[in-house]
Amino acid sequence: MNTTRLTILAAALLAASTASAQTLRIALQDDADMLDPHKARTFVGRIVFTSLCDKLIDISPDLKFVPQLATEWSYNDDQTELTFKLRDGVTFHDGSTFDAEAVKANIERAMTLPDSNRKSELSSVDHLEVVDPLTVTFKLKHPDATLLATLSDRAGMMLAPAAFSGDKDYAQNPVCSGPYKFVNRVQNDRIELEKYDGYWNADEYPITAVTFLPIPDATVKLANLRSGDVDMIERVAPSDIPSVKEDADLTLVPVTGLGYMGIQFNTNNGEPAKLPINADKRVRQAFQYAIGRDIINEVVGNGTYPPAQQPFPPSSPYHSDKFPVVERDVDKAKALLAEAGVENPSFTLGFANNTTIQQVAELIQAMAAEAGFQINLQPQEFAALQSDLQEGKFEAAIQGWSGRVDPDGNIFTFVTCGGNLNDGGYCSEKVDEDLKAARETSDEAEREKLYDDAQTILQDDLPWIYTYYQPWPFVLAKNVTGFVPYPDGMIRLKGMNVEE
Repeated sequence: MNTTRLTILAAALLAASTASAQTLRIALQDDADMLDPHKARTFVGRIVFTSLCDKLIDISPDLKFVPQLATEWSYNDDQTELTFKLRDGVTFHDGSTFDAEAVKANIERAMTLPDSNRKSELSSVDHLEVVDPLTVTFKLKHPDATLLATLSDRAGMMLAPAAFSGDKDYAQNPVCSGPYKFVNRVQNDRIELEKYDGYWNADEYPITAVTFLPIPDATVKLANLRSGDVDMIERVAPSDIPSVKEDADLTLVPVTGLGYMGIQFNTNNGEPAKLPINADKRVRQAFQYAIGRDIINEVVGNGTYPPAQQPFPPSSPYHSDKFPVVERDVDKAKALLAEAGVENPSFTLGFANNTTIQQVAELIQAMAAEAGFQINLQPQEFAALQSDLQEGKFEAAIQGWSGRVDPDGNIFTFVTCGGNLNDGGYCSEKVDEDLKAARETSDEAEREKLYDDAQTILQDDLPWIYTYYQPWPFVLAKNVTGFVPYPDGMIRLKGMNVEE
């Protein structure tokens, strides 16, 4: 073979290598909160964790449970023991071995860490028993129909025990067992990961690095994609969808989601709970009549934001016909305010400072004003908003939830007394009773009745007002291949590539 031909062949091999060894740049709508799955609470954080931290089990695009770090699982006859067989040969990013002891350490941390947001998700777990290095059993206080779904998300993510031992701040240097390992983070600017060559399924991940870039402004985000500064964006603005469809250099990949957007009220968490909007359910009922969910869908959603009245999307078997969407009625709103003896109620509405939610907030403000409400809008950086919510430093706030496979994940932790994401402190003994009972049965008809009973109370008390169900519209550059959308809105990099 002559020198010229060798040079050409080498160049071709280098080009091929470059084409399959790229950094994927993903623009996120917000910046993630802390990079600790046990403490975290944001949707965009879950997107980052999907590449960083493997779970015991995952879901398929059709919402079935599939193996990840566990290869199989089974319950005992009375559903009080759940045993997992673990994948052999798995290591964490620090080179340590993943085994049953690591699972035990992770779950115990998630259950006992003072600021863990996974406590209520794992409340049915009594303790874990290590059977052998690759077998672990969850011993339950009672049957829990939600546990597999729980372990397919943040509660089931496995962290290297050495990285969270002692007084180490895990979020500053997260060490997991996923296909990509942590490299660097610049708050509100970027999160950088690189491929972990020791990953058990590394051959299925051609991309060598991934960078997550928070870009709250929808116009700027799309402009960055069109200019080639990013390769993929999540949640394109509904108003931009028509132009994206017409752009031959872009690919729109929408998927129907499991979650919702809504407004949470601070009904029982400090001084803000004394405001009329929080202290009197009639004021919240009036507010609900003052806003038009169909108008939000039409004006902001461009027809892509299905109006929501309950936390379960229409695709869920637990979505109930008993709670149709309340239609806007300004006269009813005014009558309820008069009944409550409240004139021109005022409150501050917090929200993440991205383009789409800003538009939703402004529209809600304008509609409610027609009934006499005076709403002060408070846009905040996303992580700062989450911090204020946790501390009860809010009067009302627009919040989104990406949704879970099991209905429990869309409601329990938000409205039960002491629920980890119940920032407003709402508490009803009957709601708690119904939702806890729904966790303990796998009978669909029985669960449906229990959820309906709980919702009957919640639809009257209105600690939350749901506004619309969230779609997940992704947009990719044409040279990004292999992306498969999932209803949970996560970006799984398996099989994806960036081609030159």
